[in-house]
Formats: sequence, C-alpha cells, structure tokens
Amino acid sequence: MRVTVAMVDKNDDSTVERVLDVLNSFDLWMPSHFGLITPKKCVFEKNVEIIKKQGLKSSAAAGYVTSKSRSTSDYDHLQLDDAALLFEGRIYSSIPESSVTQQVAKDPSHCEATLQTLMEHADGDYALFMVKNGWVVAGRDPIGVQPLYFGENRDIAAFATNKKALWKLGLETPKSFPPGNLGFVNKEGFKFKPVKTLAYLEPEKITLDKAAKQLQVLLEESIKRRVHGLKEVAVAFSGGLDSSTVAFFANKCGVKVNLMHVSLENQPETEEAISAAEQLDLPLQVDLFKDSDVEAVLPQVVDLIEEPDPIKASIGVPFFWASQKAAEANFKVVLAGQGADELFGGYQRYVTEYCKDGVEVVRKTMFGDVLRIHESNLERDLKITGFHDVELRVPFGSFDLAEFALGLPIELKIECKPDTLRKLVLRKMALEAGLPTSIADKPKKAVQYSTGISDAVKRIAKAHDKTVGEYINELFEQSKSKL
Repeated sequence: MRVTVAMVDKNDDSTVERVLDVLNSFDLWMPSHFGLITPKKCVFEKNVEIIKKQGLKSSAAAGYVTSKSRSTSDYDHLQLDDAALLFEGRIYSSIPESSVTQQVAKDPSHCEATLQTLMEHADGDYALFMVKNGWVVAGRDPIGVQPLYFGENRDIAAFATNKKALWKLGLETPKSFPPGNLGFVNKEGFKFKPVKTLAYLEPEKITLDKAAKQLQVLLEESIKRRVHGLKEVAVAFSGGLDSSTVAFFANKCGVKVNLMHVSLENQPETEEAISAAEQLDLPLQVDLFKDSDVEAVLPQVVDLIEEPDPIKASIGVPFFWASQKAAEANFKVVLAGQGADELFGGYQRYVTEYCKDGVEVVRKTMFGDVLRIHESNLERDLKITGFHDVELRVPFGSFDLAEFALGLPIELKIECKPDTLRKLVLRKMALEAGLPTSIADKPKKAVQYSTGISDAVKRIAKAHDKTVGEYINELFEQSKSKL
C-alpha cells in the first residue's frame, strides 16, 4: 500500500510536520518507507522521526509512505535548485529510454513545459507533483487510472492519492482531480489547466470490419506496453469477453498468463470461467467463498473505497479477493478488463436509452461515463489492489484506445434491440483475432451479480435488520470514526 500527499500552507507556515504526521498515521501493517520532498531537499528514511530531526521547513511539501514490500521504483524524484519533482506510477510508452525526472533534468528551467509535453505524449498511469516555495503543481494521467484528490480550507490546500489523507488534514469534502490536467495551488487556491483530455467529436465514418481491425491493433499495443518487461502476470478473470480478450492478447505477447477467478460457492459463472480457461489453454486458479467471508471483508472494502456506495462495495469484494490471492501467489501485476463496457456499450441501459431517446443522447451518455470512469470504477479498484501491494493495469485505459472508441458510431457498439449482445465491435474483433465463439458471444453479466456478491450483501444487511444502503453507510461511518 502507498499514500502520497502534497500540501501548501496559505499562511506561509511550514507544512513538513503535518505532511509527515498524516503519512505516519497510516498503519500499513508492515515496515514502511517514507519520503519527504521540499523545494530545497528530498529525504527518504524508514522512520518519520529521523526525517523530523533534520528540521526541514517549507510552506509547500510533498511526501509518501509505502509498504516495504513494494518496489520503490514506482516513485521517482528530482531535486532542482529551488524546486523538487515527485512522480508516482508508471509510464508505458513514448518517453524513449528515460524516466520522467530525467526528461525534466535536461531542461530544469522549463520544467513545467516539459511536464506538459510529457503528459501530452506519454501512455501511463500516474500522478506527479512539483513543489516550489509557496505552491505545488500536480498532474494526473488522462484517463484517471491513478487515484488523486484535492481539497482546501481557509488555512491549507492539498493533493492526495486517497481521501483519508485529506480528511486527516481537516479537508472534509475532497474532490477527484480532473484527469489529463495540471493543477496549480498556492495561497490563493486551485487552478487547473487541461493538457490531454478526451473530446466529444462527430463519429467517424467507418465499417465494422475496419473498426475491428483498428481496435485489435490498438488493444494489442496497449497490452504489449503493459506487460513489457514482465515474465508473468495475473488476470482478474470472469470468463467473459473483456477479461478473456485481455488474457488472450497478453498470452500472445509471450508473458506467462495466470487467470484468477473468485466467486461465492455454487455460482454458474465459475463453471463458465473454467470452460473459458480451458478453451484459452491458460492456467486458472479458482477461489470460492461463503457469505461469512463477504461479511468479514466488507468493512475493509468500504474503508478502502472511501465512500458508502453499495454497488461499489459489492464490486469491490471480488476485486479484494482477486488481488489478495494474486498477492499470496506473489504476482506483482494484475491485468483487468475495466473500461470496455463504457467504451463499447456494455450496459443494458445504453440500449434502453438508444431505443427511447436516439443516437445523440446515448452518445453523450457514454461519453460522460468514460469521462467519469475514474470516479465510478478505477479509483475504487486501484485503491483495493494497492492495499495488497498489487499493481493493477487496465489495457482499456489507454488514451489512444479510448479516443478511438469514442469516435466510433453507436451502431458499431449497440443495436436498437432489447436483446442485443452489445459491444459489437469488440466481439467482432475477438472473433477475428481467434477467440472462441462461445467467449466472443457470451452475454455480459455484472460481476456483483455473476459472483453472487450482491445477493450475499442483501442477506447480510437483512440479518442486521438494515437495508443494504443503511448497512454500507454504517460500515462507512465506522471507518471514518477511526481517523
């Protein structure tokens, strides 16, 4: 697990002690590594007290705490004359043979322009922070795969990679940082500058066959980048179209693919996952759970997702188990199919809206869902997998792929028929690439339903004489009361 905070004091008081105290308040249940970044000095130690003894003072500072078991290569830093840069996450492409900080070091006098150029050209999942006297600049990847939040009050303003850090600073209403933006904060407050963001454009005139071919090129490239340098990888596997496609192409890249399937006992989806794994000829690990396991893990899941959302909690439970089992099997990276439904029309509500209100209305709905996918899905999943020191990589979270998908006509994704399979172009691509027909044509089932988790949560809430909403909200309030 890891937590990153960057903070500015609006009264020019030092932020160092508060940053360190917030980081030190996180119990990572194992030895930790701390980093402190100020305009004049960067310090890295195993103990906060060692850093405090150095007596550093700065009205703007950033810091992080990370589990000892996690590779510190996920953080990179650069000390300049009057500023410092902290990079968290990973770049997959477009920056030849060097890190973000090495690029900035080539021209430190224009570091802001360099950061903007990097964001414009890089494919990655990241948050970055530049600290100078009295202000901080932050940036987030264009899809919002890497969690990042911001908040302010009369005295301070801060960025953080989870909400708890901001709550502990007294910032009660954190907001999600807009993906693809640079955010600037000083004593006057926040300003945001869009750098690389998705645009709502007229659909391209393209055939289904041509779109499927282009999609295959983009998806294969995205997966190739995300498995580069790995010998093996785990895939969160339901046996459905999205996870099977990711597994299929990852295997083509030459990396050893291990499928991880979790569910409650006696769910038909498990047999389907076993069958799909056999057809893909890939090894599958199956872990089955009971209602009592759901009840035991729900408080932790609600704590990690940091909001009392019953649907997110239900989806979060199988993700918690999958990443837990991946960590126990010593996998460092898990691939998942998140994003395919928003990009290619996987939800039944899109078809309903298409038939009722027409093409333009549903296009705007799907565009909005993609813009908000960081809040609806990705932040939840990254925080859960990060708790287990597992790195989640989502190939459908590539900006180039998302931009292509949003430019496709609706007719290549869904039909105005109540029982359409949906995600038409993705299914076409899967068939043309060689996936079995039984997988390519498999109807979508939401994970909270296919695993039985949703019904289990209802039974657990009822046993406590509460509605699901009341029960999840109670767990959330209990979590916040421990801050």
